[in-house]
Order: sequence, then structure tokens, then C-alpha cells
Amino acid sequence: MPRIVEGNLVDKGGRYAIVASRFNEFIVEKLVAGAVDTLLRHGAEDANLDLVRVPGAFELGLVCKRLAESGDYDAVIALGCVIRGGTAHFEYVAGEAAKAVAAAAYATGVPVIFGVLTTESIEQAIERAGSKMGNKGAEAALSALEMVDLLRKLE
Repeated sequence: MPRIVEGNLVDKGGRYAIVASRFNEFIVEKLVAGAVDTLLRHGAEDANLDLVRVPGAFELGLVCKRLAESGDYDAVIALGCVIRGGTAHFEYVAGEAAKAVAAAAYATGVPVIFGVLTTESIEQAIERAGSKMGNKGAEAALSALEMVDLLRKLE
């Protein structure tokens, strides 16, 4: 039987940055609340959480990379909401945000978690921000906790 290495969902003194888009703020604030609540419930200390605001989802990647490079955080969580409209703008913003957040993680070796909703409608966004589809901000926080613990175990 192989040895199994996986992260646990218990914080052990980690520092977390949450980078939140102000665009579609009425949705993103629910994601932020879910992420903060989840981190605290799993042992993170309020003093070890920082919230940084950016204008929109497109700007998340640059700020996530800067924070990850700083050495001050064990994980960075990107939260935003992009809702499809009648133009191709959705594809550009959602796609570039995802690429930039992934690039920040790869470039720094720090977990940078993509918690950006990409939905077809406002109703879908509301469902994923704390109603019947759960809270994707909370899910992003769980991923951050697990990745921090896993990377510590792999050191």
C-alpha cells in the first residue's frame, strides 16, 4: 500500500490574504464572508487574515502575485464574480483572470486559490454565494487550508 500524503483542514498558524473584486460587490461580499468564516472556524486567527480590494476580476492576478511574492502569506485567495452579458467581454475577463491567478501560483510556489464565480446569470451567482449551491468563497478557503498543510508536509 502506498504512503498517502494529503493536507488537513486545520490551520496551524498560517497567514492568508484574500483579494476581492469590488465589481459585483453584492455577490463578492458574500464570498468574502464565507471565506473568512471558514478560515476562522478551521483555526485561523483573525490577526493572520488580510483583505485586499481590487477594482475587478481582471486585476486579481497582479495583486495575488504581488502578495504571494511578498513572503508574508502562506496562501492567497482570489474572490470575484464575472456574469455573462451580451458581449464577448465575459470570455476575456474570466479567461484572463483564471490564467493570471494560476500564473501567480506557478511563479511563486504559494497556493493562489481561484474563487471567482463565472456564471451565466445573476441568479446563478446568488446560488453560489451562499444559497442552494453553497458558498464558493468558503470552498476556496478550504482549498487554501488544505494546500498550506499539504505543502508543509511536502517540505
